[in-house]
Amino acid sequence: MGDVIEAAPATRIPVRGQNLPADATFPVHRVYCVGRNFAEHAREMGAAVPTSNADRGRPVFFLKPTDAIELGEAIPYPPGTTELHHEVELVVAIGRDAPAGELPVEAASALIYGYAVGLDLTRRDLQAQAKAKGLPWDTGKSFDHAAPISAIVPAADVGPLGSRSLSLEVNGEVRQRGSLDDLVWNVPEILHELSRLYALRAGDLVYMGTPSGVGPLQPGDRYRAVLEGVAELHGHIT
Repeated sequence: MGDVIEAAPATRIPVRGQNLPADATFPVHRVYCVGRNFAEHAREMGAAVPTSNADRGRPVFFLKPTDAIELGEAIPYPPGTTELHHEVELVVAIGRDAPAGELPVEAASALIYGYAVGLDLTRRDLQAQAKAKGLPWDTGKSFDHAAPISAIVPAADVGPLGSRSLSLEVNGEVRQRGSLDDLVWNVPEILHELSRLYALRAGDLVYMGTPSGVGPLQPGDRYRAVLEGVAELHGHIT
């Protein structure tokens, strides 16, 4: 039986690495996001800040639709909001499957294909309104063009992430800057926690959370996001 409508093309992200063809791409399966994964950002959002590993509880997860991935530099200001906010993030690309269950933390790094830098764009007013009423805040996070991302760089070309910085400039002014050392849950821990809830698949992306300094973007603003020594992302709001 044939399709009754034309299928949308798969979302594919360019991959830039040693010994890879120029047209290499990463087909996306799901887009997971981690909330409140930098203590200072949790504080600026009015959330409780853990003081020790034992006090962390569990990570906050949400998803964005795969077609929210944006590879272009022109980002249209979304409808339904007057408070579009930027959140710069480390993005982890998964290259191997892992069944749902207890993925050991020490085995999690083997799933990582590569890294990128991205933006978790947020309709902050819609998110705040939903949170105030105790309602889901999907409309604040999941919308067209809500997940700009750079090309992916293979982990083998990057080496250990260590204390690399993550930063965002808007119109030449630094708005956000943080060290990956400051993540509340590091990458293997997040993959472990995700595996408790989902079967991870090759093609999954994980937006790892944002440092403090989130703020508004307006039409005409230009941004530059940097994962130190790995990737850059440039764009502007139309």
